[in-house]
Amino acid sequence: MRRRTEILVLLICLVIVTTSFASTVTYDHRAIVIDGKRRVLISGSIHYPRSTPEMWPDLIQKSKDGGLDVIETYVFWNLHEPVRNQYNFEGRNDLVKFVKLVAEAGLYVHLRIGPYVCAEWNYGGFPLWLHFIPGIKFRTDNEPFKAEMQRFTAKIVEMMKQEKLYASQGGPIILSQIENEYGNIDSAYGAAAKPYIKWAAGMAISLDTGVPWVMCQQSDAPDPIINTCNGFYCDQFTPNSNKKPKMWTENWSGWFLSFGGTVPYRPVEDLAFAVARFFQRGGTFQNYYMYHGGTNFDRTTGGPFIATSYDYDAPIDEYGQVRQPKWGHLRDVHKAIKLCEEALIATDPKISSLGPNLEAAVYKTGSGGCSAFLANIDTKSDATVNFNGNSYHLPAWSVSILPDCKNVVLNTAMVNSMSVIPSFIHESLNKNADSTDSIGSGWSWINEPVGISKASAFNKLGLLEQINTTADKSDYLWYSLSMNIKGDEPFLQDGSQTVLHVESLGHGLHAFINGKLAGSRTGNSDNAKVKVDIPITVVPGKNTIDLLSLTVGLQNYGAFFDLSGAGITGPVKLNGLSNGSSIDLSSQQWTYQVGLKGEDSGLPSGSSSEWVSQPALPKNQPLIWYKTNFDAPTGNDPVALDFMGMGKGEAWINGQSIGRYWPAYIASNSGCTDSCDYRGPYSANKCRKNCGKLSQQLYHVPRSWLKPSGNILVLFEEMGGDPTQLAFATRKMGSLCSHVSDSHPLPMDMWGLDSKTRRASNPTLSLSCPSPNQVISSIKFASFGTPLGTCGSFSHGRCSSAKAHSIVQKVCVGSTSCSIDVSTKTLGDPCKGVKKSLAVEVSCA
Repeated sequence: MRRRTEILVLLICLVIVTTSFASTVTYDHRAIVIDGKRRVLISGSIHYPRSTPEMWPDLIQKSKDGGLDVIETYVFWNLHEPVRNQYNFEGRNDLVKFVKLVAEAGLYVHLRIGPYVCAEWNYGGFPLWLHFIPGIKFRTDNEPFKAEMQRFTAKIVEMMKQEKLYASQGGPIILSQIENEYGNIDSAYGAAAKPYIKWAAGMAISLDTGVPWVMCQQSDAPDPIINTCNGFYCDQFTPNSNKKPKMWTENWSGWFLSFGGTVPYRPVEDLAFAVARFFQRGGTFQNYYMYHGGTNFDRTTGGPFIATSYDYDAPIDEYGQVRQPKWGHLRDVHKAIKLCEEALIATDPKISSLGPNLEAAVYKTGSGGCSAFLANIDTKSDATVNFNGNSYHLPAWSVSILPDCKNVVLNTAMVNSMSVIPSFIHESLNKNADSTDSIGSGWSWINEPVGISKASAFNKLGLLEQINTTADKSDYLWYSLSMNIKGDEPFLQDGSQTVLHVESLGHGLHAFINGKLAGSRTGNSDNAKVKVDIPITVVPGKNTIDLLSLTVGLQNYGAFFDLSGAGITGPVKLNGLSNGSSIDLSSQQWTYQVGLKGEDSGLPSGSSSEWVSQPALPKNQPLIWYKTNFDAPTGNDPVALDFMGMGKGEAWINGQSIGRYWPAYIASNSGCTDSCDYRGPYSANKCRKNCGKLSQQLYHVPRSWLKPSGNILVLFEEMGGDPTQLAFATRKMGSLCSHVSDSHPLPMDMWGLDSKTRRASNPTLSLSCPSPNQVISSIKFASFGTPLGTCGSFSHGRCSSAKAHSIVQKVCVGSTSCSIDVSTKTLGDPCKGVKKSLAVEVSCA
């Protein structure tokens, strides 16, 4: 009996332990409510398959260090169920592991199940097999689609429940999302849209997760679903019910890169302004899309024409390193907002005008606490305002945050965080190939056959649409036609010259005549379609036309995006040069081959016995597989491959695809500026760089994929390139900079000091080497007065203290970090009556 009693007590204790950490998550009109308390929550998106499991802990910790409370991720259906009823949750697809790592760091999770995700991801995250279910229509009131959507959503929810990952079970998941930005395109679906959204909401709620569900960009989201905002700015957003909080699920930290496009970026001053404005005007949940963008490994890019890099100008860059000053300045913004949390959750803001384009928002607690936000939304002019009897300077397009309604702890336009200029140190891929004779000796190759080479090829009358034919098993589809041309054909009367006319839905094609490349054409991110006239030479007798059609990621956005076709749908014609004769080949019997012979032969693994190794390495020829062995760069710094000299294709390291490469696609020469004024509304095309250059030259190789030696690199080169030009690029920290004025707010950490100490303190310039085993080794530049320029290009202004450099050198050199008062007392006064600043650039070693 005693033994039974002990067991019973033990079981009761276990029940208490396993349930005591469960949280109740609800919401009201002000905020998400966790265990009865309203919360101000800062969130950031990290997509688990766009990095590696080895990177996840560091990414999550850096997010926490940056002031995040929540990690937000989509769930990628086509990764997890590539074949119907066959699931993959391993490696980069290990969703449960990712969520548990977030929990271990003490952060919450927002799980955006969708299962449509957009995300510049192939087919919007839908598996291709979904397209072939009889009678199916995506994202509308369609029974076959709803059945599959519910089945997958329920599976993910059940997985999370089994692992006790919902907050209601003691886990980290406090929110889930169903559907995604449907409100942007629902009008195209007509009367069926509303029943579908109502069904999706009801289906999600019926899964009983114990936490709220949201729908972003869905103004008619049914109760109790919370409708949320996505965009560059969401301060003007209002939920569809006064019982729901104001939430921002996607604050776009930058924009995505397209092959052939210039590189977009978003100034941190504007991003910080957008964040502060949102909280100023009643927001309590804000998420950065992206906080870490990462890499589109394999063939996961959508678009079409989305690049392999998904860096997104995020606070943590593609390689997992913090991007300064963006990461640091936003961290300070988060700290400032959290200092206001007690007031923010207590009440709605009282908003008043301080003049044209000038606004104050005040939050007060019942116990007398007060926080305020002062905004200047003018795009050009600074302003001085009076608030509560005090005077405040507000730069244009900025918000000042006053946690006590009196003292400014931060202004969004005044960055007090250091800047870091990264550099890439190049080294040869084949270190022994150091002479002209030996270059290429480390490479072997296999030619990919032109045209039909697989037993699975088939014949069909007419031209087939590509996606329906390949089911996206490969980027490639061969269209092959053999024809006999009589010597008296009219279009041969001008000689053997004729024109091959091809029209394709996209995304590109290569035309081979009698085994030789005759011409190529690709679309672009604005128009994927291809229409081309290629002068060719045919001969009397048998001629072979082989057209290699290719895709570069499938459509991921828009109404009926799943119906966007690809491939050569015609017409395909032979036109005489001058006599007007024409032969339409479109309806003839074509032979088709899905994919490449090398794909079926396992060449990406590098293990085939067919590789050819001879001194005469073929270069700048289409359709060649290349292989080489290499040693990994030493150290732990992030690694990329520099694809300068290559054309287009895909690359594998030790059998794992690092994605499509396409350095031959050069960005436009127009649309870039030397600097981008953060003031005024941001758009995706406002701030651009890299005009006239390779749209993507460097391709991330995760360190965890590399062994110290004996690594295998395999390339499939589609257009023609020189693999001996490939090089490693190891990411290092270049210069470290900071530029702080004597009118900057005090460092955030000084806010806890008493008011007398704060009044006696000065703005501070701080620098810190990124690695704990580094010290500041040299001072590249130091000027106190009116320095000009930006990090990497500072110069002295008309006024400069003669002793600034020596003071900075004495304080900083030999230390891992240093701080300097930005004041005339410390640095001298080279020009009385002038507002001054301190600019410093250093190196760490």
